[in-house]
Amino acid sequence: MAAAQVQAYLFFNGRCEEALEFYRTTIGAQVDMLMRFKDSPDPTPPGMLQAGFEDKVMHASFHIGATALMASDGCGEGPGFNSFKLSLAVSTEAEADRAFAALAEGGKIDLPMGKTFWSPKFGMLTDRFGLAWMVTVATPPA
Repeated sequence: MAAAQVQAYLFFNGRCEEALEFYRTTIGAQVDMLMRFKDSPDPTPPGMLQAGFEDKVMHASFHIGATALMASDGCGEGPGFNSFKLSLAVSTEAEADRAFAALAEGGKIDLPMGKTFWSPKFGMLTDRFGLAWMVTVATPPA
């Protein structure tokens, strides 16, 4: 089998553009490509989109550091993200504190930043879009 790659594809239920801007300003996300439903070369099947979704994001690709992610407004999926978290590893405690505070704004802190046996700083939160994050200071191997 050729080298496989797994990427997260996030559905924001109508708030994708807002989410991308939030991640750009809080943790330096960079949008590589964005296409709206109305710009698709193939017509959307009848009844697939909610009314008013023509201007919403059909597909976007973006990256945070070296990690590539994909996103969309979706086609009516339910709100929230379940059963997984994105892990953001940074190199300093100051970076961890800044990213954690920025992502938590308008969201909910699940575990405040603190020292753990594996990291000098680790915390968990759910951001304003319902996406769960773990923020940690990456420590070099012993």
